[in-house]
Amino acid sequence: MTTTQKIITIAMVVLGTMATRFLPFIIFPAGKKTPPYIQYLGRVLPAAALGMLVIYCLKDVSIFTGMHAIPELISIAVVTALHFWKRQMLLSIAGGTITYMLLVQFIF
Repeated sequence: MTTTQKIITIAMVVLGTMATRFLPFIIFPAGKKTPPYIQYLGRVLPAAALGMLVIYCLKDVSIFTGMHAIPELISIAVVTALHFWKRQMLLSIAGGTITYMLLVQFIF
């Protein structure tokens, strides 16, 4: 990349970041009531995004080949148990990731 291309790229990233940060405050000012549809999306999108991530992570896992999805199932159980026990998302994600990596590296 030339210097001009780098500057243009950085400027576009800055512009995109600023637009996504400031646009919600411009569209939905503090004194104005948030539309019901946007409130609905705020309630359902976090769970939908997490569900989509789980499906994406497990799309290539096969119970009929390789390790028969044992490390994945154990890690899912660890994530579920940690989340029900402590109700802390980062702890659940970190615990499941560490469990999966240890299982794959040292056991399976």
